[in-house]
Amino acid sequence: MKNVTVLGAGTMGNGIAHVLASHGINVSLFDISQGALEKAIGTIRKNLDRQVSKGMHTAEEAREAMGRIHCFADLEVALKSAELVIEAATEREELKLQIFKDLDAKAPAGCILASNTSSISIGKIAAVTQRPDLVIGMHFMNPVPVMKLVEIIRGYKTSDDTTDAVIALAKDLGKTAIACHDYPGFVANRILMPMINEAIETLQTGVAGVAEIDGIMKLGMAHPMGPLQLADFIGLDVCLSILRVLHDGLGQPKYSPNPLLVNLVTSGDLGVKSGRGFYDYSQGTKDAPVAYLPTHA
Repeated sequence: MKNVTVLGAGTMGNGIAHVLASHGINVSLFDISQGALEKAIGTIRKNLDRQVSKGMHTAEEAREAMGRIHCFADLEVALKSAELVIEAATEREELKLQIFKDLDAKAPAGCILASNTSSISIGKIAAVTQRPDLVIGMHFMNPVPVMKLVEIIRGYKTSDDTTDAVIALAKDLGKTAIACHDYPGFVANRILMPMINEAIETLQTGVAGVAEIDGIMKLGMAHPMGPLQLADFIGLDVCLSILRVLHDGLGQPKYSPNPLLVNLVTSGDLGVKSGRGFYDYSQGTKDAPVAYLPTHA
């Protein structure tokens, strides 16, 4: 593959575009917001410069990578030469279904349609298209330029050729592709989200504070980041959406979102993106954040 369209210029989308362009692939980066596109280009340039300073790329390689990324606010133009589309929009089912209807109508015949969804059924997404054999899940981990895993989710009608093509691409990007079947939450979030939910339950019931819960998990389980801080980085709204997908899809009480998580999202405390979640990020994320204990915990 030489031409890939990335739909969505947010954190995941710009990270995916960065990695693709760094490995010689021409990227059409689409977003309906010109401001989001400009911010994405700034982020990619800054991250490439950081990689240059660490000796991961030469300055010339970074310039060449930036030259492979082209921004579009017109979807039809962005899709014109696409061999693969990677959708990286907000984790909302109704939004993704509408996006894939549009992609199916506008993408070239034979173009593979991949979703970076972390929990939503690939089969359900594929069902709104006329090319279910060409629809697949390609779940990158955040931050995309750093994390090696790509979770590949094969829908019920995804073809062998489609699966082989995206696994080969992931390997070409220096990633490790691991495949799983299409069930709610797949593997990563089916295991991760109940852990985060239980950490919130532990906080809400007063067993320990934010820093203590994260400290025990980091030191005792060798996790690089505690579950509450990780939830803040993922986005508490995203965690809530994924838990609801798990609860709706599997019908088990253990996936029911903790009320404290619901309250935080309702109040607008979404984690890093809003400046406060389980921690206060008013001073940024580089220094150790200050644990913030919600008054209603």
